[in-house]
Amino acid sequence: MEAPARMTLGGKDFARLREARLQAHYAAQWLARAARAYLAPQDDDSHTNLGWNDYSKALATHSIGAWRLALKVSPFALAMVDDGASPPTLASLAGLNDKAVREWLGNEVAARGLDASRLDLPAPYDLPQHAIAEGGRYGGDLEDAFADLAEWFAVGERAISTVRADLVARGLAAPEPRCWPHHFDLATLTSFAGAAGLTAYVGAGLSPGDTFYEEPYFYVSLYPRPPIAGLAALPPIGHWHDKEFTGAVAPASKIVAAEDPEGAIELFLAIAVDAAIGRLTAGA
Repeated sequence: MEAPARMTLGGKDFARLREARLQAHYAAQWLARAARAYLAPQDDDSHTNLGWNDYSKALATHSIGAWRLALKVSPFALAMVDDGASPPTLASLAGLNDKAVREWLGNEVAARGLDASRLDLPAPYDLPQHAIAEGGRYGGDLEDAFADLAEWFAVGERAISTVRADLVARGLAAPEPRCWPHHFDLATLTSFAGAAGLTAYVGAGLSPGDTFYEEPYFYVSLYPRPPIAGLAALPPIGHWHDKEFTGAVAPASKIVAAEDPEGAIELFLAIAVDAAIGRLTAGA
């Protein structure tokens, strides 16, 4: 099988990408609702996290019995996927509001013998404001933006998988990258013995955009939070961030200007992870 092509992002319309990201964030909540409704709860909410499948350009739940619920980012649709069975049942999201999505999904889970009313349990967190929350409809001529969003998730999954492999090679435990429906970021997290006998955490991930940066960005977070003064220098696409979280950040606007965007991401993550581990273990 051929290796996935490296991305050649070039210039992107981040305003349209923002709208696609917000719609996808809302649509992904149906996956989280299904997980909360039908999977055994975990203390860290990991039962609700989602995996990325680059072949289908989709996020998907853990297996719920013999099926999964998936969000195809491009083209934008929900899919009921029966493991090893017939092709998925698709519902294009274009033109639908959440009431219509609830009706479709309720019928699908009821046909599998499940209580559809459990889909109505409230989420334990708030989402960014958007017209979808007030009955607005998904879609709106954003096919190119959804394709761009899928490309960011694809390169994010590859880059973070490389980070994970490096962490495991160091003898550190790190889970496969998963997307967390609350913040909608794709990430892995490792923990180890840090300074002063404290457990330290380093996360490496991709956010498709949020209140900190209205564009996709890669990050490496550190906890406990050290002062950024004295942290190692980062490649040109990155900088140290210390508002509400401490971490290295590489925003899309700098990534797409690089000669080799994917190579620049890999270098940024490798240097930032080394810097984070080095700082948190100093004096351990």
